[in-house]
Amino acid sequence: MRREVGDRRPLWEQIVESQGLGFHRAVAPGYGGRPYWDESAHYTFSMVEVLDLERAVEDLHRMCLTAVEHVIKHKRYAGFAIPEWCWEPIRRSWKRRDPHLIGRFDLCYDGAGHAKLLEYNADTPTSLVEASVVQWFWLKDVYPDADQWNSIHEALISRWRKLCGPGASAHFAWTATDEVGEDALNVAYLEDTAQSAGLRTTAITVEDIGWDTGREAFVDLDGNPIGSLFKLYPWEWLVTDPFGRSAVERQARVPWMEPLWKMLLSNKALLAVLWDMYPGHPNLLPAYLDGPRELGSYVRKPLLGREGASIRIVTPGQTQDTPGEYGAEGYVYQEFWPLPDFDGWHPVLGAWVVGDESAGVGIRETWGLVTDNTSSFLPHRIDT
Repeated sequence: MRREVGDRRPLWEQIVESQGLGFHRAVAPGYGGRPYWDESAHYTFSMVEVLDLERAVEDLHRMCLTAVEHVIKHKRYAGFAIPEWCWEPIRRSWKRRDPHLIGRFDLCYDGAGHAKLLEYNADTPTSLVEASVVQWFWLKDVYPDADQWNSIHEALISRWRKLCGPGASAHFAWTATDEVGEDALNVAYLEDTAQSAGLRTTAITVEDIGWDTGREAFVDLDGNPIGSLFKLYPWEWLVTDPFGRSAVERQARVPWMEPLWKMLLSNKALLAVLWDMYPGHPNLLPAYLDGPRELGSYVRKPLLGREGASIRIVTPGQTQDTPGEYGAEGYVYQEFWPLPDFDGWHPVLGAWVVGDESAGVGIRETWGLVTDNTSSFLPHRIDT
């Protein structure tokens, strides 16, 4: 694994805009005007490294599914700060094996040691368009004979066909509170892959979903019942909404994606459960719910935090906090594992799982200790 510097394509802004990435110009303070999509550098992997990462990701995915079974069997919901009334519906969702679509493991990896799991974005992962589409066309333009760890697009189409079948209908929802447009972009892309699989689709914001009391059904703006729904809206928000209980009850008839049982995977308490179940596993970091215990250096992460917000990093002689409003739900304490250093830049690998199989990677890069919503996205290639 190495970082290489190169020239941006002429008219690169228009190119990525034509591929759907409208917020590529988002500039982070202190980054010297660096754009969100930055193709002036890229990462290169060997095929051996990619195969090792694929195995690690699929191992982690299997371990996570086993962890769901463990939490449900031993009723460890309280550590996840999940409302008690949701416990039984989660158990039933898992017992039914309500279908799941996609997830993203965030990994620390330098090409030398084992990849370390930082967290799992299992319910509402984003940066999908960049990972699946934009970096693929960058590769074809700049390195047409090279390959990339990226089968996300094909895997999504195949997954939709397996889950729904041609001719089925589904709604796709995002929240209108998304000011940047990232959520809408990701949902539009997923809708496009579903259409490629033969589904009939309808787009709608979460705020526009209605409840028909007479039919006891959720409906769209045309009054059509909403059956299958993909929502880029986290379950922990949904269950606190006025119609949250109705949404949970609805899952017994037509489960939405991601399924209710993924509340146990999108919560950072998962990190402590995994360490408890697989202590010493080479792809895990020590993590606890009751405090840092023996950890001399650690990261305190809110269970439901997002984009690096409300994090505290504690190392000998130094404490660093990131701004945010998360944490009332509780924290997990995970061993601090420094991100690798490539010319002063620190990458995090976002490894995608579609269904139950590894499908590709996207890379976010930061100059600091925490990857957040200001970190740039860089493409990659496989050096054969």
